[in-house]
Amino acid sequence: MTTLVFGHKAPDTDSTGSPIIWAWYLNQIKGVEAKPVLLGEPNTEALFMLDHWKLNKPEIIADVADDQPCVIVDTNNPAELPANINGADVRAIIDHHKLVGGLETKGPIDIRIEPLACTATIMWKMIGDDLAQAPKAIKGAMLTCILSDTLEFRSPTTTQEDKAIAYALAEDLGVDIAEYAAAMFAAKSDVSAFSDAELLRMDSKEYAVAGTKFRVSVLETTAPDVVLDRKASIMETMTSVAAEDGVDQVLLFVVDILNEQATMLIPNDLTKSVAEKSFGATVEGDAVVLPGIMSRKKQIIPNLAV
Repeated sequence: MTTLVFGHKAPDTDSTGSPIIWAWYLNQIKGVEAKPVLLGEPNTEALFMLDHWKLNKPEIIADVADDQPCVIVDTNNPAELPANINGADVRAIIDHHKLVGGLETKGPIDIRIEPLACTATIMWKMIGDDLAQAPKAIKGAMLTCILSDTLEFRSPTTTQEDKAIAYALAEDLGVDIAEYAAAMFAAKSDVSAFSDAELLRMDSKEYAVAGTKFRVSVLETTAPDVVLDRKASIMETMTSVAAEDGVDQVLLFVVDILNEQATMLIPNDLTKSVAEKSFGATVEGDAVVLPGIMSRKKQIIPNLAV
């Protein structure tokens, strides 16, 4: 049976590119029949990557069948995976997030979790010399994933390993990192076609703090005003999205990549309290700027307090 390789729901660039990379490795190097799939529509930056490197968009699946062989990448959180993930046959996990727990496997599996900025960085290390056999498109997907997850090395999650591997890939591919990253971020910033609800779910993760359930949404952009100009309607939609998704509140952080800061929307007293207790912010009005806040994984979620 074909092994499915997938990342988390609301797939970003890493959760789109890493399944493609690992499925190539399983098929071409390990002789294991594998197929990359997605758990939702990829974001605009991920679509840019697919188009630029002429990669096929993976099939989108809703769930996995019992005993379906699969490899999980870029997450280990059951809340971000198919509903029947514990019924599937998980063969491996490759991730760079904290261990959440809750996954049940059919037997012992390979797990590789490292404190790096990007899953593709870990894959580069695991594939090793066999990467010489990879087509440019696979290496291009790796580079794109790393530049995306590190925000071109601006994110505090960036390690020297991420940077060194990105530079090695760029040299191999003949890519100018600054020019390519600018094109990536321009694609990521073009959110005009998305509804407010789609924006709130596009790059989001569920997280509970002291019994309060949040959908923590991040929009990384080089043009924050494009999103902030829609602030009033987005804040109205935050209430309906929270109700539909079964959480108490949506938290939205608009990350300004170039100025290295985030703007958090403040539609009510709960979000005001979260901003003040989590980030020591002084809130006046319906938004607050948080200087230096760039990473949900390293700076936002670990500090959330109610």
